[in-house]
Amino acid sequence: MAGAEVNLHLTANELKARGYSVGILHGTGTRKSETAWSETFSERFALDLKSNDQITEAAIHAFQPDALYVHKMADLAVLTALAHSGVPVVRMVHDHDLYCLRSYKYFPLTRKICPHGAGWRCVFPCGAMVTRQRGGRFPLKWMSFFTKLKELRINRSFARMIVATDFMRQELLRNHFDPRRIEIHSPVPRTQDAVASSTFSNRNRIVYSGQIIRGKGVDVLLESLAKIDVPFECVILGEGHHRSYCEQLSGKLGLADRVTFKGYLPSSDVEQFYADASVAVVSSVWPEPFGAVGLEAMRFGVPVVAFDAGGIREWLMNGENGFLVPWMDRDQFAKRVEQLLRDKTLARQLGENGKRIAREKFGFEQYIDGLERMFARVAAHPQTEAVR
Repeated sequence: MAGAEVNLHLTANELKARGYSVGILHGTGTRKSETAWSETFSERFALDLKSNDQITEAAIHAFQPDALYVHKMADLAVLTALAHSGVPVVRMVHDHDLYCLRSYKYFPLTRKICPHGAGWRCVFPCGAMVTRQRGGRFPLKWMSFFTKLKELRINRSFARMIVATDFMRQELLRNHFDPRRIEIHSPVPRTQDAVASSTFSNRNRIVYSGQIIRGKGVDVLLESLAKIDVPFECVILGEGHHRSYCEQLSGKLGLADRVTFKGYLPSSDVEQFYADASVAVVSSVWPEPFGAVGLEAMRFGVPVVAFDAGGIREWLMNGENGFLVPWMDRDQFAKRVEQLLRDKTLARQLGENGKRIAREKFGFEQYIDGLERMFARVAAHPQTEAVR
């Protein structure tokens, strides 16, 4: 399951354990983990792409919810039915899909981060109505600018918009959302309460965990690693359409004997790599809405080096639990990684700081507690001001 689906499933399970009834209105099934979803949601309503407004209305009438929680939904018929239901609607904004036609919020050729809200710049110079289509019959697809504006108008009527970081809050404000209806609840993963810290072994292991797509900057990471003078081994954990290119680039840069692409691994296997890592790297060059993968490393007491992109600076404090590097600065990235490989005392100290920050500020129970209080407020007074 992708990040949004994992978060939704974990949240629903925890709310159910706390005594709430949870139902789901969903799209086409994937036949993956459907048994687990069926066990979580006692009542399920499937959309059919033909009469989604009627299906939505019928589902609300049958389930009689106190609140509606929306994730990754762009269907205008569904959104309109939700907005007109009379039930308070809460929307979790996981990424930039809501206000960016390209969804990744940067210019595709330069990867320069877009500083604008949805508007005429999406048409010119961005030309975001024409975007890449992977897996379809044609390499490109058309995205309607006016449909996106309508989607935004509907979402602005919702009782609450939930975001992970103040960076994402600012993005919503840039798109004219009511600041009183925006709340920050960082969707942290459920993890073990306590895990052993890394051994910081002499193998100088560097861990990258995440998708291998262009916005994640694995190619930029490799170009940075090529500048490091001390021995190291780097493991790339993940899959994506940019993997083949990055594997070829690794060879061209002379890194083939030091960088290993492991593909997708279950979380239990990923933990084994953090257990003796010296540094974790987050090389994203797109504006990360949150970057929860960094918290995974922090829980193992591993310091993080990352580019300053999006919401990463809200959990990565430069010089405290790792290093925040200027966007796309390969020299600085290499310098900071090498510093941690050479100075294990510093790496351990920053790693322990990160472990404390993850424990104190980003606990799963804290996250669910915050959502529970928010839903109670919204159900009782849907139009009142959000708690900041």
